[in-house]
Amino acid sequence: MAQNAESQTYAGRGTVMPRPTLDDIFAEPDKFGLLQVAPQKQAVSKSDGGTAVLSDVTRFFEHHCRLPDSDAEDHEEMRLGTIWDKLRQAPTQDMLEADTLGLLTAPEPAQLNWRDEPAEYDVPDSLDDIFADDDLEVPAEFSDLRHVTPSAERHQPDHRAEFFPCSDFDQFEAKFSKIQAALEAGERTTKIVEKWAIIEPVAGDVFIRNGLLCLVVERMRKSSGGLSQEDRLRIVLSNGTESDPMVSSFRKALNDDKTARSVQKVGLGPLDPEWEADQLAVAGTIYVAKSRSDDPNIRPHRDILHKIGVTSQDVKRRVADAKNDPTFLLAPVEVVATYQLANLPREKVENLLHRFFEAARPAELFILDRFGKKVHPKEWFFVLPEHVSQAAKLIQRQKLHLYQYNPKSQAIEKK
Repeated sequence: MAQNAESQTYAGRGTVMPRPTLDDIFAEPDKFGLLQVAPQKQAVSKSDGGTAVLSDVTRFFEHHCRLPDSDAEDHEEMRLGTIWDKLRQAPTQDMLEADTLGLLTAPEPAQLNWRDEPAEYDVPDSLDDIFADDDLEVPAEFSDLRHVTPSAERHQPDHRAEFFPCSDFDQFEAKFSKIQAALEAGERTTKIVEKWAIIEPVAGDVFIRNGLLCLVVERMRKSSGGLSQEDRLRIVLSNGTESDPMVSSFRKALNDDKTARSVQKVGLGPLDPEWEADQLAVAGTIYVAKSRSDDPNIRPHRDILHKIGVTSQDVKRRVADAKNDPTFLLAPVEVVATYQLANLPREKVENLLHRFFEAARPAELFILDRFGKKVHPKEWFFVLPEHVSQAAKLIQRQKLHLYQYNPKSQAIEKK
């Protein structure tokens, strides 16, 4: 049944009540304060607000000796700086009169750009200038370096493992021809050197590198302490050149060469007498070297402490990197005598000399490597160069076994 809005009724639980009008609703008590609308605050005039901001900025300047930064991490400073940047662009007369510090008329600080060249006075000349800066508070223990090797004494090899003509190539030429003929006839085979293969070359090993036969003539071992030391090789190539790379450098060169091959050894295995047929009994040079170390444990004995060694390569190249080699006491050496071997195997001669002068070997000789580990070189003896010369002559005459070295009298005596 149609009725007008004022006479409409609704049923609620069996009771019919008239629908309230808007006047009835607004006339009811506002229990929750929904109808209480706060009057809008009057906008503060630019004059009054700007003066208040100027007062805040003045207090900030007096406390921090600088203007607030609109990009500051602190929220309050960032807010004050943002408002100040806008107000100072068009200050009112009241603000100019209240500006006792002249903040509104002060020039704006220059904006630095990373593309701009720094001022000459901003660029320090040295580390000392940086650490002397009053604004940089660096504890002394941070700038006082200890346990650091001076730059002048850092690991800088005196020679590079470059290829140069082999002066005694006539000792190897026939061997290369024999290996080449065996490869062409199929009597010996080759094996590809894999990319990540761990190769430990020893004297007598043969490889193919860059299309050339490569013979490992000598592996010059270094004395080792707590950590293993890297050895140096003497490599002779079939084109008449040679080199003396470190083991790691030679290994890397083989791994990087896609055509690199290792040549099969002669014989069936290590127990076969022919297994070491490629290892030539190369004659060498006996050398006697005196240390130039400034170590307080070595310096007092430098005139009588000598290293006895035998090498197949040029002696000057052998001792060139002495300051980085524990065998040479990690110090430069002076070669005081050399003796050429004739038709005598280098390894056997070296072992004979070391065993002959065993009684003159210092028992407590050691050095500390760069890791602080003790290294005990075994090739140093309290002997004179003339004693080594006598022993070399006795070896040539095959009479060394009839004599002995007496460390008390410092003389070679007949048994």
